[in-house]
Amino acid sequence: MSQITTHILDTTLGKPAAGVTIALAAHTESGDWQELARGITDADGRLKDLLPPDTLVRVGVYRLTFFTKEYAERMGTRTFYPLVEICFEVTSSEHYHVPLLLNPFGYATYRGS
Repeated sequence: MSQITTHILDTTLGKPAAGVTIALAAHTESGDWQELARGITDADGRLKDLLPPDTLVRVGVYRLTFFTKEYAERMGTRTFYPLVEICFEVTSSEHYHVPLLLNPFGYATYRGS
């Protein structure tokens, strides 16, 4: 399993959001973002293999970008948020799980386990 994982729950439907593209980027010393990986959520709305197994990222600030407009269009709904960006800080080599609870006009996130 990847050091950084995520999942998406569509809270309007009460079901996982499958087929959502997610990109992981690192904040660089120059203030830019460098994309490290990209993946797509599985049928259970999870992305467990964003990074190769046993790959550890450095301590620093990271961003997950969820391309939610593609998902909404596929579901035949409109969304106020064409994408959702979640920034978080990695402080050790432990596992980081960053879930997204999503609906067309709101979202929430938390540090998962």
